[in-house]
Parts: sequence; C-alpha cells; structure tokens
Amino acid sequence: MTTPTTPADATPAQAPVPAPPAVDPRLHTQAAGIAGYLDTARRRLAAGELGSLPVVVGLVLIAVIFQSVTGHFLQADNLTNIARYIAGPGLIAVGVVFVLLLGEIDLSLGSVAGTSAAIASVLAARQGVNEWLAVAAALAAACAMGALHGFFFARIGVPALIVTLAGMLAWSGLQDYVLGHLGTVNNRHDGLIATLDTAFLGDGDIIYAWALAILAPALYLAAQLRTAQRRRAAGLTARATGDIALRTGALAVLALPLAYALNQDRGLPLPLVVLLGVVVLTDFVLRRTPYGRQVFAVGGGVEAARRAGINVAWVRISVYMISATLAALGGLFIASQQGSADKQLGGGNVLMCAIAAAVIGGTSLFGGRGKTWSALLGILVIQSITTGLDMVHAAQAIQYMITGAVLLAAVVLDSVSRRTRASAART
Repeated sequence: MTTPTTPADATPAQAPVPAPPAVDPRLHTQAAGIAGYLDTARRRLAAGELGSLPVVVGLVLIAVIFQSVTGHFLQADNLTNIARYIAGPGLIAVGVVFVLLLGEIDLSLGSVAGTSAAIASVLAARQGVNEWLAVAAALAAACAMGALHGFFFARIGVPALIVTLAGMLAWSGLQDYVLGHLGTVNNRHDGLIATLDTAFLGDGDIIYAWALAILAPALYLAAQLRTAQRRRAAGLTARATGDIALRTGALAVLALPLAYALNQDRGLPLPLVVLLGVVVLTDFVLRRTPYGRQVFAVGGGVEAARRAGINVAWVRISVYMISATLAALGGLFIASQQGSADKQLGGGNVLMCAIAAAVIGGTSLFGGRGKTWSALLGILVIQSITTGLDMVHAAQAIQYMITGAVLLAAVVLDSVSRRTRASAART
C-alpha cells in the first residue's frame, strides 16, 4: 500500500485566529495629558460608570436656574441655611446608604429618629438628666433598635421590608408614649441639643471656613497620591498624576468660594462640619477597612460572601445598627432645628427624602455599589430644590412632584447604567 503524499505546493489548513479578549476598561493605563483624561472619561461613560457627574451637573443647573429666577439664591445667608438644613436628613441618608449597599431597605429610620429625639429631650428637659448623658442614651437606644431589626432579618429570616415596617409602627408608638399627653418637649435654652443647629465654629471666626476649604483639597491630594504610589508599587494600574491634580483643583474650586460665601454670613456652621465628618469617617470605613469590603461583598452576593468566609449575619446586623444610630443623630439635629421634639418629628417626608438622597446621589438600589458621599450630594440636590421653590413661593405639592421626578430619573439612570455595565461584562 502506498502512502499518499502531499504536494509540495499545498498549503496546510490554517486554524482560525481567536479574537482578542475584551479588555476591562479599568485595566487601561491612562495616557498623559488632557487627551488621555478625556479618553478615560469616554470609556467610563460607555461602560455605564457615570459616577457623580449627573448629580454635579444637576446641582449646577439648580443653582443657575434659581439664581436667575430669584436673584439671591446664591447669597451667603441662603447658602448658610442650606448648609444647616441638610445635616439632619443628610445623616439619616448616610445610614440609608449602608442599608442599600446590602440591597435591602429600612423603613423605620424616620421613626427611630423621632423616638431618639423624644428620649433625649424628655430625659434632659423633664427628668433633669445631663444633656450629654441624655444624648448618649438616645443613641444607645437607637443602636439597640437597629440590632433588633438586624436580628430578626439576619437570624430569624424575616424579610427586611416587613421587619422595618413593623419597627416603623412600633417606634412611632414608643415615640408617642415617651412624649406623653403634651406631645411636645421644648429644648433647653442654650443647651446641647438646642445649639446643634445654631452653633458656628469660633462664633463666626472666618479662619475655620478657610481652614476647612484649604485642608480638604490638601488631604484629598495626599490620599490620592499615596494610593497611586501603593498601587504602582504593587504592579497595579493607578490614577495618573494629571488626573489627581485636576480632581483636586475641581474640589478647591468648589470649596474656596463656599468658604468665602459662608464667611460673608456667620462663618462655618456646626451642622455642616458634623455631616462632613460623618461622611468622611463612614467613607473611610467602607473603602479602607476589611469591614467595609465585607459590606460590599454581602451586597454583591450573599452566597458568594458566605463561601468566602464572611459572617453574613453579623454584617447585616451591624449595618442596621449603624443606620439606626445615624438616624438618631439626624433626629437630634432636626429637633434642634425646629426647637423641640414632638410627635411629628421623623414623620412626613423625612424618610422618603433620606432614601431619595442616597439614590439620587448615586447609590444603587440593587446593592453592592455606592458611596456615603452620595448621601451628601443627594441631600444637597433635594434641599436646594426645596429652598429654591420656597423662595418662589411654590406650593408644597409642587415640591413633592419635582422631588419625585428627580428620584425617578435617578432610579432610571441607575437601571440603565446597570444594564450598560452588564452588557460590557462588568457585573
């Protein structure tokens, strides 16, 4: 039998060349200069990573529109009032961010805020307890409420929606019981709770606002440079120095004019300092600690987190404890702002505004994605709209409709962004 021979000029069959795998945009090394920054921004937008851009653009549009209509929206006294008014609902919104990162909800935070304010005011004004101890007791009570919610959710398996709905009803009843038949407890004049909303650092000394405006960009620059250095040392991609400089400059452009405006009125308000401090602290916890990574892991996938050795039940319980404690702190600022604790505190649209602030700021309703800074940005949007509409004497019904439309737009944007990331294989 003869073996068939291959002709000399025959060409062997060519194997199909596989297509190059798609490269995750996060692994691209940013080119230098403005062109590199714009290219990175384009890739992020195409992949559904909008970040805080829509919120910042919205805030600019709100300021421009109301300034053109009223002529004094950007005056110093109005900006000071906005900075004061955002503290109470903003602190509650920070707690909402923690819960949303798990992909859950907490309907009890408004009632927790009202009950905590009632406990502190009754202890201080009626029982004669030292106000610092009264505030500590109120925060501890709120932490216990959150632990109870988390226990039934994480250990017993009751859905969070039902647990917190029951908590909302129960704590509202407790709030009425604590306040008694009078229903209102006025704050001690010049006491701790009364001065939470009215205090200004240094009694209006301009140095504090300027110090914060200079220190914030400087600390941001140092943190970003340190992070970039550590990532490069580990062989990972890092943010370009030009990008860091541009972001720092943008922060300074926002902070310095704000400091100037506040100093034209009464200086740096204490409520703004407390809110910023809580946002910075919680942001550090979420992004720089093992506990924060566990929160994101549980929100991204419960079963995967459990298989990775994370104590899912403890993470869930602790998140509800944190959110309730922050709600209590927010309730104290609301009580300070209105001069008393009453049966309406924490009711109305307080909870809805807090949830809306977290979502409008960019925290996903689907869990696993968000920052505590989103609560600050979101509550700025809501309070700016509310203040502007008050200045043009718009009816409260109009305010609700506009806020609802903004919330719907944020949720739609979140859903579209989520689908875009999924299509780009970035789930």
